[in-house]
Amino acid sequence: MTSFSEASATKGRGRRVILWRHGQTSWNVERRFQGSTDVELTETGLAQARRAARLLASLKPDAMVASDLRRAAATAAELATLTGLDVTYDEALRETYAGAWQGLTHEEIIARYGEEYTAWKRGEPVRRGGGELETEVADRAAPVVLRHAEKLPEDGTLVVVSHGGTIRTTIGRLLGLDPHHWESLGGLSNCCWSVLGEGARGWRLLEHNAGTLPEPVLGDDD
Repeated sequence: MTSFSEASATKGRGRRVILWRHGQTSWNVERRFQGSTDVELTETGLAQARRAARLLASLKPDAMVASDLRRAAATAAELATLTGLDVTYDEALRETYAGAWQGLTHEEIIARYGEEYTAWKRGEPVRRGGGELETEVADRAAPVVLRHAEKLPEDGTLVVVSHGGTIRTTIGRLLGLDPHHWESLGGLSNCCWSVLGEGARGWRLLEHNAGTLPEPVLGDDD
């Protein structure tokens, strides 16, 4: 069976994928689990997106694809305004569906689902709140990223606007890491990004949680 890394290596060389997390929402600030709930950006989140968009525009991206949830779509819109790129929206890039966890604060999750939370943090396959496994998120999101990356010109750059958990699982899948080790990648701060570059052996992690001075990671993936 051909791995994601092997499949990507058979195509062009020198392409980059920038996986960009959306800006701040009120639920991020409240440490309330969002998952697939459609929560809008705060004013701070919009300002973060505008600042990050100026930096990303200087990289002259060739294409952009985004989650269709409003917090990701609004983040993508800031870069589209500066670059003139069309945004393709794909629900497969949404954040992990986490069932009963969605809408709960971090403290409420630990109080009600402490064993489940601890097992997840140990790297065990857990359907948080009865929702998706992390591997299932990667199953839906990683092929979307690869499909759009394959359309890039040589040395081209794709921007993927998504969510912390989805980005982490996608990176893990594209790098060929065992799912147990995906947690070692760490979370992304709001409106920060990671960069994958394509080389002779497939995808490599070039940057992680880039884009600003270190800030707290606020969200579902902390």
